[in-house]
Amino acid sequence: MPDQTDKQTFSDQEALDFHRLPNPGKISMAPIKPMATQRDLSLAYSPGVAVPVRAIADDPDAAYDYTSKGNLVAVISNGTAILGMGNLGHLASKPVMEGKSVLFKRFADVDSFDIEVKTTDPDEFITVVKNIGDSWGGINLEDIKSPECFVIESQLQDLLDIPVFHDDQHGTAIISTAGLINACHLTGRKFEDVKLVLVGAGAAGLSSLSLMKSLGVKPENATVVDLHGVIYRGRTEGMDQWKSVHAIDTDKRTLAEAMVGADVVLGLSAKGAITPEMVATMAPRPIIFAMANPDPEITPEQVHAVRKDAIVATGRSDYVNQVNNVLAFPYLFRGALDVRARQINHEMKIACAHALAQLAREDVPDEVAVAYRGRKLKFGPEYIIPTPFDPRLIWYIPPFVAQAAMDSGVSRVRIEDMDEYRGHLRERVDPSAALMQKISSAVRAAPNKRVVFAEGEESTVIRAAWAFKQAELGTPILIGREDLIRKNAAEAGLDFDAMDMEIVNARVSDRNVEYTDWLYAKLQRRGYLRRDVQRMINQDRNYFAAAMLARGQADAMVTGTTRNFNMVLKEVRRVLDVEGDSLIGLSIVLAKGRTIFVADTSIHELPSAEELADIAIQAAATVKKLGRTPRVAFLSYSTFGNPPGDRGDKVREAIRILDQKGVDFEYEGEMPPELALDPALRTNYPFMRLSREANVLVMPALHSAAISTQLVQALGGATVIGPLLVGLEKSVQIVSLGAQVSEIITAATFAAYEEGVSVEFEPDDEDANPHPSAAAERSMTAVPPTV
Repeated sequence: MPDQTDKQTFSDQEALDFHRLPNPGKISMAPIKPMATQRDLSLAYSPGVAVPVRAIADDPDAAYDYTSKGNLVAVISNGTAILGMGNLGHLASKPVMEGKSVLFKRFADVDSFDIEVKTTDPDEFITVVKNIGDSWGGINLEDIKSPECFVIESQLQDLLDIPVFHDDQHGTAIISTAGLINACHLTGRKFEDVKLVLVGAGAAGLSSLSLMKSLGVKPENATVVDLHGVIYRGRTEGMDQWKSVHAIDTDKRTLAEAMVGADVVLGLSAKGAITPEMVATMAPRPIIFAMANPDPEITPEQVHAVRKDAIVATGRSDYVNQVNNVLAFPYLFRGALDVRARQINHEMKIACAHALAQLAREDVPDEVAVAYRGRKLKFGPEYIIPTPFDPRLIWYIPPFVAQAAMDSGVSRVRIEDMDEYRGHLRERVDPSAALMQKISSAVRAAPNKRVVFAEGEESTVIRAAWAFKQAELGTPILIGREDLIRKNAAEAGLDFDAMDMEIVNARVSDRNVEYTDWLYAKLQRRGYLRRDVQRMINQDRNYFAAAMLARGQADAMVTGTTRNFNMVLKEVRRVLDVEGDSLIGLSIVLAKGRTIFVADTSIHELPSAEELADIAIQAAATVKKLGRTPRVAFLSYSTFGNPPGDRGDKVREAIRILDQKGVDFEYEGEMPPELALDPALRTNYPFMRLSREANVLVMPALHSAAISTQLVQALGGATVIGPLLVGLEKSVQIVSLGAQVSEIITAATFAAYEEGVSVEFEPDDEDANPHPSAAAERSMTAVPPTV
């Protein structure tokens, strides 16, 4: 089963709103140096900037030292081949180019900006890029039609002294070659013996074939088929110089004839180009890469209907063995930039392909396997290519690329310590994306959870439940009137019947009597009459939904879009008890490459020392479940008693309580935030017990916790998740009043995760072994071991 990233869980309007709100576009610039004082500005601009200006004038390579050039890639297009939609113009390509820039940042921490060039003339395009090329550390050409893309890339490579890479050509070539290396290994083939058919003679197809030939596929064994049939020597129709290179002497003229006895077929053409009848004529254990998007030339189901022995890959995420360019270009550029490469050459591409092939043979950690719904991934016919969300890619692939650049002489600098380099690469992973990927993947892998969406008549809740179901995160149960839910779903453009979502009307449910009897038994000595309880169950969806959890008819619950948090919590607490010592609100702050957990942000207004200790214990346990090693700092206005005060006394007492309990996590306090988060400030406090910066901050009061997290979120530059409700006997998450669809989905995912999902996560960066296996170490050369 797949990672679900390509499934459309949104409407067209939501896609437009995503790109438009709160600010248009997907990227922006943020300064990385302080700009707070006059001195800062003087250093950043005039007169301080004159010093690096003169240094760069004397030595142009100094631009790598004094500007962002070394981590900056331009994504450049003229919009002549946008995502298979054709020539829609340079400006129409801008959303795609911004998206490519976002992928660079998300997967490899490469800063990137898009440039759309208003010309379809190759010479004019080349002139524009040539004249701005020195501003960048590398250039990623994108969505430029064939055959002009070949000319543009080739000439720019000669004209510029930085990497120029057309991803539509080489990205697909690298990934498909990696897959073929492993498919041949599994089927006992050697590249020099493979009989290969390429369906589609565009940029990606011809580049893939060229790379495979460089690894041993013999020209006479490679047949190319385009719209006009087999490309043979002497053919004139539809030919150009790039196709002619791959023409062979053959009497075969059709795809069906070419595929008879073929070992491998590469599809980079269109839906339906390959038929089951053609596949049936291929050699034993055929290898079929049907990579057309969005629909492959032939589906895996069609292949396996006629050939059970086939190895199949596609370009889609809803099948195994996805050929996805995001497996290559971010990490290829990461390695190239880190050695200041002058180009991305043949050796670097081969190294990248071998590295990907090698990674697929490594033991797969659980956090990767869960993306396949719990099926333990193991190198074999259904796992020949790593998954795009494999967190090891960032530190595994770039060292191969960097080493190849150094060995082939195109690097400006050398990396002397590869182990240290891998460690730095691990730290570049985006914590917010990585955390949510872990949580979502763990929920998919666990047994299907039934999640109650208490405010099921609300349009945002319906859309969130629909997306939750589409992403296979669990089974949503909508509480409300069925006619109104269906009406609102239709107005939102959702095919509600196709989703087969469960609807429960609390007023007419056949479980009303059961829930009323059970809850009355619980509340009858707290001043409630039976008719009070009956009214709660019949008329209030929060009581009904919570009763569903308590009685085992559901696993988790999400609510809060229409009511104040405190009101919802009181209703839920009348039905569900606190499990353990404390109920807390835990917020997750993701900013500047760090993940910080803040407690308590929603429950305890002025916690006592005992409550502060309980909050720390509960928060630490939750952080452990999220795959992190908790390091708790108790925050205060004072630093270890200076200046003194009542709140500081409570924090010091909480520390003493934890000392007595002998807990199994690091903790320290009281201290201000800067001391908790910056180890460099600790020289005056050698007695501090934290091994490194804190990642769990326990606030002295609710107002300080809530204000600080809300302020960070309002200022921007950070993502705040929560507060997550931790400590109830059943899993309930309460979103903020008027929450958006994405917030509801996140809350529902955490609710499902909290309810019995157990997955072994890879340890924190500081605990994990950042090194490839010994086999990968041996292959850390410019050209890793041959096939």
